[in-house]
Amino acid sequence: MNKLELLQEELRNYGKVAIAYSGGVDSNFLFHVALETLGKENVLPVLCRGAMMSKEDIEGALEQLKDSNHVVLSVNPLDVEAFHFNHKDRCFHCKRSIMSKVIAVAKEHDFAYVLDGKNKDDEKVYRPGLKACEELGIISPLANNDLAKQEIRDYSKQLGIVTYNKPSNACLASRFDYNTELTLEKLKLVETGEKYLHDLGMLHVRLRVHGDVARLEVEPQDFMKIIENKELIQNIKNLGFRFVTLDLEGIRSGGYDIENTRNSTKG
Repeated sequence: MNKLELLQEELRNYGKVAIAYSGGVDSNFLFHVALETLGKENVLPVLCRGAMMSKEDIEGALEQLKDSNHVVLSVNPLDVEAFHFNHKDRCFHCKRSIMSKVIAVAKEHDFAYVLDGKNKDDEKVYRPGLKACEELGIISPLANNDLAKQEIRDYSKQLGIVTYNKPSNACLASRFDYNTELTLEKLKLVETGEKYLHDLGMLHVRLRVHGDVARLEVEPQDFMKIIENKELIQNIKNLGFRFVTLDLEGIRSGGYDIENTRNSTKG
């Protein structure tokens, strides 16, 4: 059997599943495979809507769920101290808080198994939230069947799932260095700045905040779109930044983790 068939076999063993759903490549793939395998009445996606997600991502997720039975939970990650002050382990505490709520909702709807979209590649990078999910008993069938990100994209394309080429995104808190106090206003500022880039056709972007400096991470082929667009630069400055810089290394996941690792190895 191929990996898709193995995934379907695992899902059949559960019978009924709730899915912690974000609308991203992984959770949407899992959702659609579960629907096809178990039927609509046996799949309950749970979307947690809060300040950690952009309005664009929330609307995109809801669009994918519009014809399904689903639950939308409103959460406030800023109530979690480790998130509020952006501690390095914020993801552990935030994920534990949010996933506990997902488990409670699943139980209310008589779903014993809660799944997430963790894939094989997630196990290779710094993801403290994974530990929280493991401790809570969240099941990760994509990782269980050794499905890597590119394989998930390939299967998604094969199955006609529209998110097959959606750029990876991350919690808005990841745009700030650790031990920075986060507020709703700061998170909205990043969301607004990144939407300026999205509106210009640059979908895989990060706006990293360093005090009054905005550091833009985009694909290298989009560098000139930034450099030549004075209106864009001014719009980002108008959000409250003194300087707007372009990161010549381009976009990369875990930017602050990479930088902190570099600093810890100096000397």
